[in-house]
Amino acid sequence: MATTADFKNGLCIVHNNELWTIVEFQHVKPGKGNTFVRTKLRHIKTGRVLENRFDAGVKIELARVERRPYQFLYKDGGSTYTFMHAETYEQIEIDESLINNPGLLKEGQNVEVMYHADTDTPLTCELPPFVELEVTYTEPGVKGDTATNAAKRAIVETGAEVFVPLFIETGERIKVDTRTNKYAERVK
Repeated sequence: MATTADFKNGLCIVHNNELWTIVEFQHVKPGKGNTFVRTKLRHIKTGRVLENRFDAGVKIELARVERRPYQFLYKDGGSTYTFMHAETYEQIEIDESLINNPGLLKEGQNVEVMYHADTDTPLTCELPPFVELEVTYTEPGVKGDTATNAAKRAIVETGAEVFVPLFIETGERIKVDTRTNKYAERVK
């Protein structure tokens, strides 16, 4: 058991008999009344974000989770993805619903799979914050259309659609933020 003094971003806790991670928290000491902790919690399975308030010093149950390195091998015909452990070479299959952004996942990509340590079941599969992908198709940009932050559709090598600036051409490599599915920069 832990208390609210042990809160930190990314900590996995059990709240209402379900697993949540702390996205952000803030200790609040009002002029009148008791101190409390305002938090934003993300549900591990659904990704739903919940704002919650804990009284200071209240006991919470920590969930034991492990992060294990895996490499993406291939996608099955359906919604199953096959990964290989980086050290033991064991292969596992993970459903598409557990992957944070499956559209940006390409063969050979390194990921982290979060396991619940007590039951040894996979909870989530997280891509690195940024991935480098090649643009396979995009419309040519029109010269002079740069007065605003205009964007155009681009299809990357994994088949995902990303909005990019007008100067990006087919065949260029770009860096994409996996958390927001947005263009970050051109890779030289």
